[in-house]
Formats: sequence, structure tokens, C-alpha cells
Amino acid sequence: MSVSNLYIVLPLAALYALFLLWYRGSGRPLTREEIDGYLAALRRHAGGGSAGLIHLDEVERMLEHDDGREFIMQNLIRYREKALYPPGSGYGDSAPAADRRYGKAILPHLLRYGNLPVFIARRSGSFIEPEGIDRWDVVAMVRYRSRRDFLRFATAITQDRITVHKWAAIENTQIFPVRPILSLIFVRGAVGALLLVIGWLLA
Repeated sequence: MSVSNLYIVLPLAALYALFLLWYRGSGRPLTREEIDGYLAALRRHAGGGSAGLIHLDEVERMLEHDDGREFIMQNLIRYREKALYPPGSGYGDSAPAADRRYGKAILPHLLRYGNLPVFIARRSGSFIEPEGIDRWDVVAMVRYRSRRDFLRFATAITQDRITVHKWAAIENTQIFPVRPILSLIFVRGAVGALLLVIGWLLA
């Protein structure tokens, strides 16, 4: 390999190593002390408006058997007919627009802690719908580095009062963590392939 090629390969390899460091996280399970601290912070920052919508007992149950590994949070969402903002907020009554405000506001907080939306889709029809079940409008899947990083994210957006947009938009939601059995989403591989292509073009 020529010296000029080394000047291309080494920075790209270092860039990929930095990406892996950011994307992978520590892998350490939460301690009881950390869990109590995060729950206290969520309770403190939630204050009034959205406090009743943050089910801290359910959050705590999700953390009980933390293994420190990455997971995907499945979100099923049904919109309100009209957005329900606090009086005097100055926002319109479009629930999808409120949800877009929420999505735009949380993205920096997600990326800061190595979390990433991997799938977002709107409902496009009907198929099997047992009577009496909730009718969901949106399906969203978010990859979190760990439950610790989920808590960091949740604490940050609660502290910044971003969740006002979420609860203005959503009439009902079902959220639960999943771990893929089969997945064709290869974020690490996609980034690696992109850097290889860049290196080939620059060589």
C-alpha cells in the first residue's frame, strides 16, 4: 500500500473506530443506585403537566433485569383528533404537526447518547383487526445503546419540557422493548460500507 493510500485508510479507520465507540456504549448493566437516581430525576423534572403520563413504576420494572445491552423500543401511536396543548402555548391543533415537533426536538438528545430511530411508518390500510383493539396511526422503532442510555435520553427531554409536544399529539400509545430475532438493519455494516466506498473514491 502506498503512502498516499495510508493517508486515506488510516483516518477512515479511525473514524470508523470512533463511530463504533459511540454506537456500542459501555455494556455495563445499571446498578440499583443508578436506577434510583434516574427515577428520582424523572420524577423531579416531570413536575406537573406530563407527570401522570410517565409511568415510573413501569419504567422501573423495565430496568429490573438490565443486561447493559442494546435494545429496540417499539412505539405504537394513535393521534388525537386535535392536538391538546396547554392553554396559551401558541401552537396549532394539528396532532401530526405536534408529533413532528417532538421528533425534531428529541433527535439531538437521541444521537447524543448513541440512540437512533431505525424505522418509522404511517398506517396505510387495514388487515386483521379484532373488535375493540386500539387503532394505531404510526409505528416507530428506536434503537437504544442500553437502558442506561434510554434513561439519559428520557431525563434530558423531560428536563427540557420537550414531552409537551408528545402528549399534545398522542391520544394513546403502547411502548415496549424488543430484541430482534432476525433483522436486516445493519447500521454498523452500512457505515463501514460507506467509509469503504469513500476510501475507494479517494484512492
